[in-house]
Amino acid sequence: MAQRRMFSNRITDSAKFLKMPLSSQALYFHLGLHADDDGVVEAFSVMRQTGAVEDDLRILVAKNFVNVLNDDLVAYITDWNENNRIRADRKVDSIYKDLLLEVLPNIELTEPKPRADTGKVTGRPMDNQWTDNGPHRLVEVRLGKDNKDSHHSAKPNYDPSSQPYKIASHLLTRIKQRQPDFKDPNLQKWANDIRLAHERDHREYEKLNWLVDWSQDNSFWQANILSAGKLRKQYDTLMGQAERDHPTNVAPQTREDWFG
Repeated sequence: MAQRRMFSNRITDSAKFLKMPLSSQALYFHLGLHADDDGVVEAFSVMRQTGAVEDDLRILVAKNFVNVLNDDLVAYITDWNENNRIRADRKVDSIYKDLLLEVLPNIELTEPKPRADTGKVTGRPMDNQWTDNGPHRLVEVRLGKDNKDSHHSAKPNYDPSSQPYKIASHLLTRIKQRQPDFKDPNLQKWANDIRLAHERDHREYEKLNWLVDWSQDNSFWQANILSAGKLRKQYDTLMGQAERDHPTNVAPQTREDWFG
């Protein structure tokens, strides 16, 4: 997903937009910044991160700036194609593409096309290639990194008795309790994400392990925390909600509640 987003002045300078409360306007910008290349965004997470309330999203829906797609508050930004035009050879399809087309079958989506330099539909530029093990920057090769540097940059091989591997394995076990057919992931990669959460983000292993159980016991988060990387990314949001322990006061009961 791109790291930069644009907003059309025709939208944000309109009377319809400016008459909304500032909190709803701010939420719109945050949703746009977090949206994927098809204009789809997990509004619930953005609301948690920004402190927005239900009424802020309800106003955006009522004014037709946002369309809520399901009960988990996955949302589509209505004027996405005016705000942003993604190059077809850089575009990455939304993981919610099927849901988007189910709710809005006539929506105009940009279809990815092969890149001229690779012939593949990757949606990622050549200077930031991705492999099964994560991002690999070609610039490191061009700069002549020696074997010693390459060795230190490689991901460790985690022993099953290590804390990162145990927590990664615990998350997989909890997921498979609900979804027996869940595809086996690369547990080494998951363990690496747990280690990074501990070493770089300064998260305690004990709290990470506790959040595995909390997220998988939560009706909303159990459908969203399906990897160690997502657990790391959503740590602050998860911990904040866990401390408040009132998840049902944030999201409406059904998608229809947003349309009146």
